[in-house]
Amino acid sequence: MTILYNMKDLIFNKRSLLFIYFSLFLFFLSCKEEKKKEEVIPEIEEEVVVTPFFKLSIAQWSMHKMVFDDKVSPYTFAEKAKALGFSGLEYVSGLYYEELEKENFSEKAMAAFVEKCNTESKKHGMTNLLIMIDGQGNLATEDAEERKAAVENHYKWVDAAAAMGCHSIRVNLAGGTTKEKWLESAVDGLTQLATYAKDKNINVLVENHGGYSSNASDLAAVMSAVAMPNCGTLPDFGNFCMKRKDGSIYNGECAEEYDMYKGVKELMPYAKGVSAKSYNFDAEGNETKIDFYKMMKIVKEAGYEGFVGVEYEGDVLTEEEGIIATRDLLLKVAKEL
Repeated sequence: MTILYNMKDLIFNKRSLLFIYFSLFLFFLSCKEEKKKEEVIPEIEEEVVVTPFFKLSIAQWSMHKMVFDDKVSPYTFAEKAKALGFSGLEYVSGLYYEELEKENFSEKAMAAFVEKCNTESKKHGMTNLLIMIDGQGNLATEDAEERKAAVENHYKWVDAAAAMGCHSIRVNLAGGTTKEKWLESAVDGLTQLATYAKDKNINVLVENHGGYSSNASDLAAVMSAVAMPNCGTLPDFGNFCMKRKDGSIYNGECAEEYDMYKGVKELMPYAKGVSAKSYNFDAEGNETKIDFYKMMKIVKEAGYEGFVGVEYEGDVLTEEEGIIATRDLLLKVAKEL
């Protein structure tokens, strides 16, 4: 009986050992398989999100064909800008003249304009930045009385900008038969308007916009002479034509153009806004006339961190397509800078 018992015990122990060995084998095999799985599965790298050094705004002129040709209400500006991925609004006064001129720009008409714009911008969570003013007289005309009248014509727009929470109005410096006379008149006209705007906490910004104002060196000299904190520039990437073949200021084939990159660099020390003008794009999405990388590098090196406004003015893409192409190009460039 004792021998039999020992044999059973031995058999039992062998079975136990075999079971243990087999269990260990399965355990190591399982670990090995898990290790293989870990080796096979690639590590997922977290996407690096690059925040642009600027914020995106849109100049309403990018939609002027929608307003003039397609009869889209200019008061849909905030809604459309929001849908296209922008946060700042740059209004264009001329897109509202059809209704305002009927009332001769009365206080009531201007108040209604302000109320409608504020309602829409608030509804869509947008920021009102500035109003671009056109057709209100030549601020740099040599005639002192005419210049004073032009200055006063801009007062209502200063008031409107203040009521809308904007930081600026953009003006033009048209006028002058010689550079010397233009410089003198431009300094006087801007000083008068900036003095009025100062009490309203509004900046008066000059855009390089044809004629003498497209000579960036001369425009910078005007800024230096005015020397007021609320008087600055709105550098535009594309408006550097100083003379046109047909003698016009804003339209027609250009006969003499200022170096756009030099121009933006000279205007950036006074900039309180930037207008990213675009015309057409190649297959890779780059602007065909303007090197956006070079331009935005100049803007960044100037220490500018405000809004950059998309202003599409091309004739190949639709306005919406052109706006999107310009927006995407700016964001692409921001990643590279």
